[in-house]
Amino acid sequence: MEDIWGRAQEELRKRIGASNFTTWIEPLRLAKIEDGQAEITCPTRFMCDWVKRHYAENILRGLKDADGTVTRLNIKVVAASAAPGKAAPRQSVPRVRKPAAPDSDLPTAPLDSRFTFENFVVGKPNELAHAAARRVADGGPVTFNPLFLYGGVGLGKTHLMHAIAREIMTRRPDQKVLYLSAEQFMYRFIQALRERQTMGFKEIFRNVDVLMVDDVQFIAGKDSTQEEFFHTFNFLIDQGKQIVISADRAPGEIKDLEDRIKSRLQSGLIVDLHPADYELRLGILQSKVDHYLTQYPGLQIAPGVLEFLAHRITSNVRVLEGALTRLYAFASLVGREITLDLTQECLADILRASDRRVSIEDIQRRVAEHYNVRFADLIGPKRVRAVARPRQVAMYLAKQLTSRSLPEIGRRFGGRDHTTIMHGVRKVEELRDNDRQLSEDLDLLSRLLQA
Repeated sequence: MEDIWGRAQEELRKRIGASNFTTWIEPLRLAKIEDGQAEITCPTRFMCDWVKRHYAENILRGLKDADGTVTRLNIKVVAASAAPGKAAPRQSVPRVRKPAAPDSDLPTAPLDSRFTFENFVVGKPNELAHAAARRVADGGPVTFNPLFLYGGVGLGKTHLMHAIAREIMTRRPDQKVLYLSAEQFMYRFIQALRERQTMGFKEIFRNVDVLMVDDVQFIAGKDSTQEEFFHTFNFLIDQGKQIVISADRAPGEIKDLEDRIKSRLQSGLIVDLHPADYELRLGILQSKVDHYLTQYPGLQIAPGVLEFLAHRITSNVRVLEGALTRLYAFASLVGREITLDLTQECLADILRASDRRVSIEDIQRRVAEHYNVRFADLIGPKRVRAVARPRQVAMYLAKQLTSRSLPEIGRRFGGRDHTTIMHGVRKVEELRDNDRQLSEDLDLLSRLLQA
């Protein structure tokens, strides 16, 4: 038995590397081989789950090579004193060592190969976010920690997060980069609590060089997860490790996020990614066309098509890119040049939706610009008249120009109750008939938003 396991271990060491072998395979024991099934024992539940997820296939392959009778594998937890064979090591949560390559065993979420700095189109709405992300990725002196990126859907937050992670892994493979969503952070923490492996959780999340958490607003209101996130955050900051966070709104505007976490998040650089303007949308389309030249050689796109799309599709970049992808695929299948007529035929549903869809964020930003107030103040807690009245105007327009329910509108206004939205709408309705300036403002804003 020892000879079979010894030969299998040698193969495993070659396949997964010495560091990973020492951490995850060395503590295992081959208990028995019976009716073609090999039974492997682990000293802890945490290690057992990790090995099953990441190394079961390699272990089975190694055992098959060492003993041709093995066809199946069973990995289970056995207390150290009960494990057969040699004396098992002291039962403890394994220490995650520094990986020898970017594809380490840290529970990092998959990175999208399309999301790189090279194909991130930079324009005025995102130039600061791009510059800050580049500084973190390049590994130069960073005076801001954490870097906090926030903005609506399809503005490039996740693209920049993936680009940072990929760049660091490529430039500095010795660095341990952990990228995941806040939801994954919570799930792993709950799993560690359930299995009484919180020390293993802490060991992994506090033993990194760069921690990147996407959509941090997800942990708002989840007390235990916020508690662990706060302590993890503090530990890494105190150790001089870099943290990058993203969310759909600024820290101070995330309802039910603990004040101490808001304070810590606000201690670094906070960057707002604004919706793409016409020039940026056109630049994104042009970059996509360059990419499609290799995929669809010889397929021509008529002058004016990109300008038409950049003008008509303003909701977010994902919709814009998806429209162009569909357009190229359709033109290729029917064997026609991409003209304005073909574009309107192929994208009729998207263009109709863009015509009638005005987002709440569009309304908020347009109203904030019109009344010269900060976007953060408009959806924040301030109640001074200079902010309260524009906020009510934005609530009214959101009710009139979108199909969103009052509770949904309330969530987009800093998590306000639907009754607050109802009050704001009624107030504007009452004032509109007697306040000529307000009436003119509403007419102007409606025209601009629906233009």
